[in-house]
Amino acid sequence: MAAARFQRVLLKLSGEILAGEDGGHGIQESVISQLAGEVAEVHALGVQVGLVLGGGNIFRGLAASARGMDRAGADYMGMLATVINSLAMQHALEKRGCYTRVMSAIEMARVCEPYVRRRAVRHLEKGRIVILAAGTGNPYFTTDTAAALRAVEIGADVILKGTKVDGIYSDDPVRVPDATFFPRLDYMDILSRGLKVMDSTAISLCMDNRIPLVVFNVRTPGNLARVVRGEDVGTTVGELPR
Repeated sequence: MAAARFQRVLLKLSGEILAGEDGGHGIQESVISQLAGEVAEVHALGVQVGLVLGGGNIFRGLAASARGMDRAGADYMGMLATVINSLAMQHALEKRGCYTRVMSAIEMARVCEPYVRRRAVRHLEKGRIVILAAGTGNPYFTTDTAAALRAVEIGADVILKGTKVDGIYSDDPVRVPDATFFPRLDYMDILSRGLKVMDSTAISLCMDNRIPLVVFNVRTPGNLARVVRGEDVGTTVGELPR
């Protein structure tokens, strides 16, 4: 098996991924088990893994605010949904023998640790998978922005964004079958084209701090390990470390 290209990665998964292919609500056990296996395989290569999970399979703050709910309150509810997903992923990973820590930006000491950057880095150095929950701890910021922020803070080599499509397209390939696939992009390409891969705050954070991004289909078995080993999978944004 080829060696890993990266020493430390930040994996971003949407909450919708955990709900399965039907795009419903809740957590599908078979899906989270498969994802935990993919993460465990990468961890076994000696890669330090940080994880950020969305909460859209349980509650989406932006959608609730569009229906009339107070935006800040709705966003806090969405942050709590990410904690539920993080605890579920922790359970799935520990069933596979991986030492795992959930660290939340909103303190809830009975269920997980508070997020402290230096402690998170220390956990990674000790070989623990660190799941970074509750977004940034602030309303009006997405979990994509939280992933970019945490990647910068922990010194990740790359952000790996697992999606349900093969990378970045000019349009949604599910709705537009002839959408153009982009194997390589620059950060400014995403901003200028208005591509809906991550919000503009997240992309700007990556650009300003030169954190590369790989967007790939996490539903394809083995894809995560292929990306980590440096195979040409998905769409690469920015310059990967050599």
